[in-house]
Amino acid sequence: MAKNALQSPVPAESEAHAGARWTRWRAPYAVDPERSRGRLHNEGESVYRSPFQRDRDRIIHSNAFRRLKHKTQVFVEHEGDYFRTRLTHSIEVAQIARTVARALGLDEDLAEAVALAHDLGHTPFGHAGETALDQLTQSIGGFCHNAQALKIVTKLERRYASFSGLNLTWETLEGLVKHNGPLLGPGLPPAPGVILSYDARHPLELGGQAGAEAQAAALADDIAYNNHDLDDGLRAGMFSFEEACALELVARARDEAVGAFGEIDLASLQLETLRRVFGAMVEDVIAESRRRIDALQPSSAEDIRAAPGPVIGFSAEMEASLEPIRKFLFTRMYRHSKVNRMMSKAKRVVRELYDLLVSEPNLLPEEWRAEAERAADDAERRRLVADYVAGMTDRFAIDEHRKLFDPAVDG
Repeated sequence: MAKNALQSPVPAESEAHAGARWTRWRAPYAVDPERSRGRLHNEGESVYRSPFQRDRDRIIHSNAFRRLKHKTQVFVEHEGDYFRTRLTHSIEVAQIARTVARALGLDEDLAEAVALAHDLGHTPFGHAGETALDQLTQSIGGFCHNAQALKIVTKLERRYASFSGLNLTWETLEGLVKHNGPLLGPGLPPAPGVILSYDARHPLELGGQAGAEAQAAALADDIAYNNHDLDDGLRAGMFSFEEACALELVARARDEAVGAFGEIDLASLQLETLRRVFGAMVEDVIAESRRRIDALQPSSAEDIRAAPGPVIGFSAEMEASLEPIRKFLFTRMYRHSKVNRMMSKAKRVVRELYDLLVSEPNLLPEEWRAEAERAADDAERRRLVADYVAGMTDRFAIDEHRKLFDPAVDG
């Protein structure tokens, strides 16, 4: 009699076999999942997934990751269906990070996990919301989205009976807080209190470089937003294609597209141009990073962490080409009157929500209200309100503001 497929699982794969599969083409200076420093709370690991694959999966299944769908990148989510959100941005960053990691022999899963988690701490309305919340919380240490991301994955996410947070590996947490560089050292600003507090409990070596995988995620972030902001800015009509072509890197990519296709319609020319700009950035990071790695000759991930500077980066020539793009986007897009007007409204929504909920914590949802009642002092209550407001999506913040401030709307 034939066995029921549901009763006949595939024979268990040995841990040794799984480990061999995870190594694939990894370079000696890559972070090795088989030598992970583990998790704050001990757990049995999966036979079928490396520790970093498991981290990635936990991030994707988190509430905070789903909320990124309705959080601003540049445009508030109701302004158009085709503009990037924090979620689509994070997915694009992860794709680039995996490409760079694979080309350099790094652990792709770790690079992807850091990329997917890097924006979890963003407030509603992007940087406008963060600026407002930072100003409102100066008396209790301010607000930083990078620190908030750490707090989310180590405390605020509640999906497990045994611990708060996602209990990610040391390597993913280290990459999350240090992907933009060391946090302690001469000439550096004070590290956020949230990070220092966690580091006292679970040291993340804040004075050293991050692993190369986290560095790849940081450069992938830079590549993604420069390219997709050019795309979104053109789509929104904030500048013309001709104006963008005044930028040397864009002009060179346009000329290559014309050389390949001749006379084509404007929409196709824009797409072919932008994908060449995108490709040029990715190829430059890979080539420059190989040059730096060859110069350093690292034999382990610890050599990368101990290096005097990052090993993943743009060449000097590409940096020189990117600076005009950043300035162009700042003046023509991030400070466009349309964006300024929406961001002014966004800041007002965040300020008014925070101030009201601090003064009347009984308006908080039941779970948050109970925590506010248990708070030891006013500072703890203010931080709790900041956590609640920071977790809101654009849509929820707008709706909640309407319910709380408009007498004609039922609360």
